Amino acid sequence: MYNILKLNKIAAVGTDRLGENYNCVDECDAPDGILVRSASMHDMDLPESLLAIARAGAGVNNIPLDKCTEKGICVFNTPGANANAVMELVIAGMLLGSRKLSEGIAWNKTLKDDPNCLKTVEKGKSQFVGPEIKGKTLGVVGLGAIGVLVANAARALHMHVVGYDPYLSVDAALHLSRHVTTVSNLDELYAQADYVTYHLPLNDGTRGMVNAENIAKMKDEVRILNFSRDGLVNSADIIEGLKSGKIASYVTDFATQDLIGVDGVVALPHLGASTPESEDNCAIMAADEVKQYLELGNVKNSVNFPNVSMPKSGDIRFCIFHQNTPKIISKFLEAIGGNVENMENKSRGDYAYTIIDATGANDSAEDAIKGIDGVVRFRVIK
Repeated sequence: MYNILKLNKIAAVGTDRLGENYNCVDECDAPDGILVRSASMHDMDLPESLLAIARAGAGVNNIPLDKCTEKGICVFNTPGANANAVMELVIAGMLLGSRKLSEGIAWNKTLKDDPNCLKTVEKGKSQFVGPEIKGKTLGVVGLGAIGVLVANAARALHMHVVGYDPYLSVDAALHLSRHVTTVSNLDELYAQADYVTYHLPLNDGTRGMVNAENIAKMKDEVRILNFSRDGLVNSADIIEGLKSGKIASYVTDFATQDLIGVDGVVALPHLGASTPESEDNCAIMAADEVKQYLELGNVKNSVNFPNVSMPKSGDIRFCIFHQNTPKIISKFLEAIGGNVENMENKSRGDYAYTIIDATGANDSAEDAIKGIDGVVRFRVIK
């Protein structure tokens, strides 16, 4: 029986896939796996029993990745599961930021007690004039699962689209409309775009990238959209850009205190993945990832382990998370002995993950592998 701790509400359509051999609970001292959405785990004690964490969503800023890696805990996310939900909100955000819809709605509410509200509306509506998006240029920074959908949707709405992603995957490129122009540097994108939308992870290379220096490279009256992470943006520089008129509007899914109520800011309460379809998709993918890892040791969509997956053969499977050092694989094989039926090894930076299926392994194999210098976490699956 595997114990799965849920730190947030996880859609039953996902947890039901785990089966009868799983105990999914809201409290557990010794979980084998954790399913989480937005709950912060940075101050949480990670028990020795914990093998895997699956985030039902794309971002993993709420999970202590370094600590998990050091303890050999595999962390998964669910890339693409909420991509359509976010894409739809980005399109809505462009319209909100262009046509001043939220401002108009808020003003309209003040007219409830005005007996001549229709006439008042006709006199006052000119303050909410805004441009159409048709024919304008959208710059998409980051062409992953969400960025590609946004780019293609914008093309369908008759926008010109310029994309930038130095790490564009083959799969993403295959799904990207041939009418989307890709550029090799951000300056070129900024010079062309009437709207700029960001679809990037938050890390040391992207933190604060939307700042005064880069805003200065953008077109006058640019409209900026951030549905990725609040840390990508320097809020003070956004506010200054709005005051000067350089930025026409800033639409964000992260309502930080310094931006709430600022003229020109449309701040949404983190609604990007808040659809029943998205929550179901994320729950299904997260549950499948944990199930595959716990039962077979297979890794797919991990953010700290290399992705390694293969069908099980032989009568015993050795799953080893270890430091990426020379000749360590030969030490594993020597310790196992017997007949190796299949093996897969991949590295990720300083660490690597190896799966070995064997028949007739040495009786002392488990103890021998545990004693090899560089082994971080080791499991046997029979």
